[in-house]
Amino acid sequence: MKHSTPSHTLTLSNPPGLYDPRDNGYSHVAEVAAGARLVFVAGQGGETADGQLSADFADQVRQALANLQLALNAVGAEVGHVAKLTVLIVDHSHARLEIFGAQLQQLWGARSTPACTLIPVPRLALDGILFEIEAVAALPA
Repeated sequence: MKHSTPSHTLTLSNPPGLYDPRDNGYSHVAEVAAGARLVFVAGQGGETADGQLSADFADQVRQALANLQLALNAVGAEVGHVAKLTVLIVDHSHARLEIFGAQLQQLWGARSTPACTLIPVPRLALDGILFEIEAVAALPA
């Protein structure tokens, strides 16, 4: 199954022979067309612009996704342009995966979700950060 963005800059797919990852919020393959403008967004955590950080995992995911959108919007991109995500979760569990997956699906809506790698970690750069997400987006040149 393939899904292309309207500009055909990015094609997300799940090749036959691989399990269907859509319930887990990602696609197996992200193909970026030649000449696309690539945008790399550094890891976004759950802190607000004034440095506040909730101790709640779901709140941090929600804020990190909002921060990701702000960074993308700053360069004229949106979540539909994202080809690849890397997600870091402190003390990863199935419950935390479900929280992240639900919020990701809510944000992406009916669009295909990007390729994604989730890495469980013992801690992140600052005390109290439980979640971090980075992205690579592809926009028309």
